[in-house]
Amino acid sequence: MSAKNIALIAGGFTGEYEVSVNSARYIAENLDKKKYNVYTILVTREKWFYQAGNEQVLVDRHDFSLSLEGKKIEFDFAFITVHGSPGEDGKLQGYFDMLGIPYNTCDATTSAITMNKAYTKAIVHGIHGLNTARSMQLFRNDLHDVSTIAAMLKFPLFIKPNNGGSSVGMSKVHNAAELPMALEKAFHEDSQILVEEFIKGREFSVGIVRLKGHVTVLPVTEIISSKEFFDYEAKYTSGVSKEITPADLTAAQRELVESVATEVYLRLNCRGMTRMDFIFEEGAGNFYFIEINTTPGQTMNSLIPQQVRAAGMNITEFYGELIDGAV
Repeated sequence: MSAKNIALIAGGFTGEYEVSVNSARYIAENLDKKKYNVYTILVTREKWFYQAGNEQVLVDRHDFSLSLEGKKIEFDFAFITVHGSPGEDGKLQGYFDMLGIPYNTCDATTSAITMNKAYTKAIVHGIHGLNTARSMQLFRNDLHDVSTIAAMLKFPLFIKPNNGGSSVGMSKVHNAAELPMALEKAFHEDSQILVEEFIKGREFSVGIVRLKGHVTVLPVTEIISSKEFFDYEAKYTSGVSKEITPADLTAAQRELVESVATEVYLRLNCRGMTRMDFIFEEGAGNFYFIEINTTPGQTMNSLIPQQVRAAGMNITEFYGELIDGAV
């Protein structure tokens, strides 16, 4: 059987460009060279290109092909690892749907919805065993009356861009006086923001993936941050947070995570690999949903690869299964 041509798509339009490039590098190293010819395609606002030595070869976007050494390369599969727009918000997915090229992520609708934290919470609300923090959605063009926010929600509050990934633009505020600056910071990243009550508890992250047709919940990771919350610096700076995989959970807690995570994945009509963040509330032990990420990071130290290793799975086989399952 001849090797499939895989377009490994990285980059994007956000501050997570480099993180995405690092994810692509790790995936490329771990795809089976006998089964796949891998071409890393970098996507920016200005151009889409393949780096062939010192030359940038532009992608023909009419049919998503490359011309290399007089030959036309067409792709059997798109492996999207762009964090943020246009790979996590449904734009690339819609493009590949129109061209009939299969890809590894959720479809365009699910990608667009899950990028919006408020809409996602509205859909998963009501799942047995799942709680969501009380919140308000604000739009840049509306008036933002600090006293109304303070009257409706209980401090401390999290202020976060509604469509942002990787915790950029997030703040934790303890009183009304801190609100205006936090709102401004979040609106700098997005035209919609979410103001959410802070839930005190242990923070976890879990990968949910469809493998061989079955929804599989990977071993859970507990995130212990030395900062007040798991922000961009905590995520990407060595030593700021500690990650424990598999997490120290009781059998009952593990069972709850697996049933809730599976139900979230199914209700949102997810495909491929996703990662869900949640909190177990201190004392009460209630499960609070934070968000779901549909193009999770894929470096050696990223959470999904950690969880794949903890499950005793081989990362090369794992990525291969994502491709074969989608094709």
